[in-house]
Amino acid sequence: MNRAFFITVAILLVWISFAPVASIHAQDDSSDDIDDIVQGFEPETPAAADDDLEELLQGFEQDATEETERPPEDEILKGFENEEKYAETRPATEAKPTPSWSLDGEFAFTATYNFSPSASAPWRGFTALRPELELALKNRFSDNWQGQISARGFYDVIYALRGRNEYTSQVIAAYEKELELKDTFIQGSLTDRLDTKIGRQIVVWGTLDNLRVTDVLNPLDLRLPGLTDIDDLRLPVTMVKFDYYSGSWNLGAMAIPEARFSKLPAFGSDFYPFPRPRPPEQDPGEGFDKLQYAAALTGVFSGWDVGFYYANIYEDRPTVETVISGPTVRSVRKHTRINMLGTAADLALGNWLLKAEAAWFSGLQFTGTPGVEYSRLDVAGGVEYSGFSEAAVSLEAVNRRLFDYDALLLQPPDETDENEFQWALRIAKDFFNDTLTLTLLASTFGIKADDGAFTRFDADYDVTDAVSFRGGAVFYQSGDKGRFSDAGANDRLFAVVKYSF
Repeated sequence: MNRAFFITVAILLVWISFAPVASIHAQDDSSDDIDDIVQGFEPETPAAADDDLEELLQGFEQDATEETERPPEDEILKGFENEEKYAETRPATEAKPTPSWSLDGEFAFTATYNFSPSASAPWRGFTALRPELELALKNRFSDNWQGQISARGFYDVIYALRGRNEYTSQVIAAYEKELELKDTFIQGSLTDRLDTKIGRQIVVWGTLDNLRVTDVLNPLDLRLPGLTDIDDLRLPVTMVKFDYYSGSWNLGAMAIPEARFSKLPAFGSDFYPFPRPRPPEQDPGEGFDKLQYAAALTGVFSGWDVGFYYANIYEDRPTVETVISGPTVRSVRKHTRINMLGTAADLALGNWLLKAEAAWFSGLQFTGTPGVEYSRLDVAGGVEYSGFSEAAVSLEAVNRRLFDYDALLLQPPDETDENEFQWALRIAKDFFNDTLTLTLLASTFGIKADDGAFTRFDADYDVTDAVSFRGGAVFYQSGDKGRFSDAGANDRLFAVVKYSF
């Protein structure tokens, strides 16, 4: 067994030993307690109501027909959430015009420390000391329209402290400093049923929380894998999005002019697996040929949700091609166009939540077999249990099967198996009135972690409403291939202090 497995089991046993058991004993004493524990997601119906109470509450009910025919406009615009869950609905609330400007933001300081005895210089000891600032300027232009501009920047002082000549130029360019435009958009209602959102934004598809199958529209920041969740890794992409609402259904359509790809570990970093730098990336081009398209039909019902998705986009994983220009021969990374057709659903059964996703990809290409296109079927499932006191446990798994497989794809840089399996286990528990959350996340590549794994244990504590602290440790296991091939020497501690305003 590997070290990550033992660490995961040990932490799981400790967590279980401290989980409150009073509610379990109470189940034996009272059938009413059992009903409370296993109750579903639907609200309770009052047992009885007298005439006076009905008269007192008269007028608060909302006409069901009106709610279906005309979803309210202001509620969908309220707030400036960065993520749009596919199951989003429109609660009925009257519009409250509040035209105003506001400036929100957060300042964070992140420190990481590599404590692995086998770490090589300069990736030993402190590896990051990074102050970071994110600002969001927001405005409501009218009852139906609002927008925001947000930007994020950081400067990591560790490279100046340790000496910039200790690192490759690629590492300095990717990790020392950064300034970029984040969620920046304008959104509003065109009609009673039709909304639009234009600008850089994040659109989340599917039901899984730790793995990705149908969630293909936003790339990820993978420069430091394992330190944070997918929710904090998504990169916003410029798109024009329309949403049409009818009853429990939402039809969304997206035109995506920005071709943006995941940020990968740079050559010379402790997570870069190859001895040579990557070739330069080829620009996909301009004009309508570059435009990407996507659509989603999602439904939200009592106890279950479902979604159907289609995307014609550039594949996030590139191929390496040889380009001949006169006497010059060079290699470039090229992203090919692919199609994705997928579906996702979840079902609530008391304290259990069952999840499933499937996606068919066509047009896939690889470096080892130039000019050949492949298809792949991704099938995933998950289960989440929230019956514990202030705690939840979830397990997700996915298998990706490549059809018409060629053994040449096992060679670098493809390193792709015919079947690739991944699973993720998450355990989270709240303490002290939800001010402290302890989380264990174990993620493996391969059934037995043959392709690498990591286990993260972290604590998130709200010191005040504005100040929070997050800290923990990440343990990595090296794999036979891929970005975790030499990751076993990267075990590290991390700490993040954040002030929100």
